[in-house]
Amino acid sequence: MTSYEKLEKRFGRLLALREAAGVLHWDASTMIPEGDTSAAARSEQLAALGTVCHEILVSDEVSDFLDEAEELSDLGSWQAANLREMRHIWVHATAVTADLVEALTKASMACKTKWQIARTESDYDGIKPLLAEVLKLVKEVAAAKSNALGCALYEALMDEHTPGLRQDLVDPIFSDIEAFLPDFLAAVLDKQAAAPQPILPQGPFPEVQQRVLGEQLMTELGFDFSQGRLDISLHPFSGGTPDDLRITTRYDETDFTTGLMGILHETGHALYEKNLPKEWRRQPVGEARGMDVHESQSLLIEMQACRSKEFLTFAAPLMKAAFERDGPEWEVDNLYRIYTKVAPGLIRVDADEVTYPAHVILRYQIERALINEEMTLDDLPAAWNEAMHRLLGLIPPDHATGCMQDIHWFDGAWGYFPSYSLGAMTGAQIFATARNADPKILPAISEGDFTPLYDWLGEHIYGLGSLYETPELIERATGKPLDTEIFKHHLQTRYLT
Repeated sequence: MTSYEKLEKRFGRLLALREAAGVLHWDASTMIPEGDTSAAARSEQLAALGTVCHEILVSDEVSDFLDEAEELSDLGSWQAANLREMRHIWVHATAVTADLVEALTKASMACKTKWQIARTESDYDGIKPLLAEVLKLVKEVAAAKSNALGCALYEALMDEHTPGLRQDLVDPIFSDIEAFLPDFLAAVLDKQAAAPQPILPQGPFPEVQQRVLGEQLMTELGFDFSQGRLDISLHPFSGGTPDDLRITTRYDETDFTTGLMGILHETGHALYEKNLPKEWRRQPVGEARGMDVHESQSLLIEMQACRSKEFLTFAAPLMKAAFERDGPEWEVDNLYRIYTKVAPGLIRVDADEVTYPAHVILRYQIERALINEEMTLDDLPAAWNEAMHRLLGLIPPDHATGCMQDIHWFDGAWGYFPSYSLGAMTGAQIFATARNADPKILPAISEGDFTPLYDWLGEHIYGLGSLYETPELIERATGKPLDTEIFKHHLQTRYLT
């Protein structure tokens, strides 16, 4: 075997173990017993898996194989890209010690488990000591990785989720959007105030009926329940593996729209995973191209496709049938007004696409300040409330709807938040390009047929995995780099015309 072939074997084993860890994480958020002993046992299991994965990567053999393989001249383009991604994973792994990996895994599991209870009680003081331990360890990881990557502390954390992402890309984009939003939001709110108000369907909407509708639409979108499942969690997410997809949502029996859009969002993630190149399964080049691209695919489905009039033309009869309702509130135009209603709110996952970037910018600014020790956890609630008031004119009444609402920090996922808004902008740019390339996409969606869209995505996004780095993937797919003007044009077209 060549050094490259030996690496493929090692990384195949590594990614299989990471898949197993992912399923254990899914179970911990959905089905694990609530007792402390179950959570403690799961923490030990995940720490052991994390340590084994780390040991696979940091051996001297892997370092030698990488050096030798990079001297080979007969690698194909996919193999060369695979080697590039292997090196990136290796740099992240070797920057930290096994003890630090184990400590952060255990601390994150303990904090996340406590958060699931503390959030419902808005108990920030109770969770703060555990969060402080997570943050301390995350900062140690950031310091080690920033040294290895030659970048800033916060950039090293972003790089874990979106390889190559740096603040000199994020800052101008977020500054542009932050400057654009206030006047645009005011114009949208004025326009909607002068227009006919949507008629809200009145509940209750029993959870079982919401689930039936969600599963029906998932199936129509192409989700295969013989290779996946839908469950409930405190925070909606998509997990599992490309061959065993696990998505979750949460239901509100007074408002079916939030749970349904959560399902459609997570289905977008799952479809991307499902359609990654099978011939490169469990190789880095066959993995998703960073979380900004992952979020672009979930938001493309949820925000671009499934909030369109075309989709609602198809879905409205299914909604009426699922809840056994009828009336003007179930007509397409009214449903469209509901799904494009703009109203500043406290909860990120329930936010409309106009105000959503403000939620992400808030988190980006705060977590970077915490990592850079420009803010402490004692400052966090007040800083959150001040930023929420500055950006959206709102002040949370409690911590549950404020700084405790997201799982990410409590689960050790720092540097993730920028991918949400970068994904929204990327998704808008990709969907606009796809529609222009194939005018059949929207008419087909009105019939419940996503095939033309998936055919285009399969060629330009899904089937490419991590063959190209993110900027090149976006430019190849859309003909230009990521452009905030395209996102702003989408918002202006949908909400002001």
